[in-house]
Amino acid sequence: MTDYPILHISPRAEKELKSGFPWVYDTEVTLSQQIPDGSVCYAYSEKGRYLATGFYNSHSKLRFRTVSTNSNDIVDEDFWKRKVQWAVRYRQAVMGKDLSCSRIIFGDADGFPGLTVDRYEDVLSVEIYCLGIELRKQEIYRSLLETFRDIGEPISCIRERSEGKLRALEGMEDSVCYPSVEGFDLSPKEEVIITENGLRFAVDIASGQKTGYFLDQKYNRAAVAKLAMGRNVLDCCTHNGGFALNCAAAGAASVLGIDISAPAIEQCRRNAQLNGLTNVTFEQHDLFAFLRDTLEAKQHPWDLIILDPPAFTKSRSTVRGASIGYEEINTLAMRLLPRGGYLCTCSCSRFMTPDLFLKTVAEAARKARVSLRLIEKRGASPDHPVLIGAPDTEYLKCLIFQVI
Repeated sequence: MTDYPILHISPRAEKELKSGFPWVYDTEVTLSQQIPDGSVCYAYSEKGRYLATGFYNSHSKLRFRTVSTNSNDIVDEDFWKRKVQWAVRYRQAVMGKDLSCSRIIFGDADGFPGLTVDRYEDVLSVEIYCLGIELRKQEIYRSLLETFRDIGEPISCIRERSEGKLRALEGMEDSVCYPSVEGFDLSPKEEVIITENGLRFAVDIASGQKTGYFLDQKYNRAAVAKLAMGRNVLDCCTHNGGFALNCAAAGAASVLGIDISAPAIEQCRRNAQLNGLTNVTFEQHDLFAFLRDTLEAKQHPWDLIILDPPAFTKSRSTVRGASIGYEEINTLAMRLLPRGGYLCTCSCSRFMTPDLFLKTVAEAARKARVSLRLIEKRGASPDHPVLIGAPDTEYLKCLIFQVI
């Protein structure tokens, strides 16, 4: 074993690590020596048994974050290159031709705590929310660039979009930049055109939300589009127009996409033009107000409604309030749909568990005085794998129903 510093963890944290949970919280740690923030260390049980290798950070409530459970691993550049190669090969296997637009690294699920890497054609869009990764990002970037070059799909741009509260909680300042990597010819890009399910989308990697696009719903959009033929569709919180354009291309009679963001609506209209779709329109609206106003006007023009709102809760303390919000929009949508109509409802909040979300939708059906036939229960596309023992990685819920 390498001579990394050691921290001892409580029996409770030991049990969680052995079950696959990747973090140890600040209250579960005992230090026997000083450990520099962001450095690699070992997690040992109170009885002195090796459990995991990971990053230490005294600024974070996530005091220890696992990168390996193999005591023989040396966390150097070769280590990161192996892990990058595993991540890319996995996406090659599960995404096939869709590798060109997919999530390449999904944080703890790939053994890269606090790191997200999305690929948009020849661009990598990156978020970093872990000090240990931040200190080693050049090694990781080099490994990514070498790996894609070796498979004949070179990358020409890396865009780093690491900002917000999670950075501050790790004791880091925001980092929004186009990093350079020695030995590689990289240049800035603000936009890239991607292909999803045969459709073209312009992705704003410079200032768009998150890394620029929500790749996790790719196959869910295709699944919902199968129901769209000849139907009138409402896509709520449409963002870049993903669900709306997939339904329009599948032969919907009409599609209306709404979003509260004016820039998002303009991007949607451009994406519709990119694909030559004329059976879809986009309007700026607040979701709750729009659904209420439409119901009060006794207008029921849609027989397929899609609800894909942003996360209503980002902490466990606000889950109850979020449940009320999800319940309300689902109740309104069900009241707007005719019998035999279809509802696709989603939640991307990791604190809204699959069981709680299903229970919330069921309560909405009771209030709307309808019954629901569950067609499909879906999650994120396989480039966003679920790590057993880490329930937060199963964050996306996508339920497709028929209202009867």
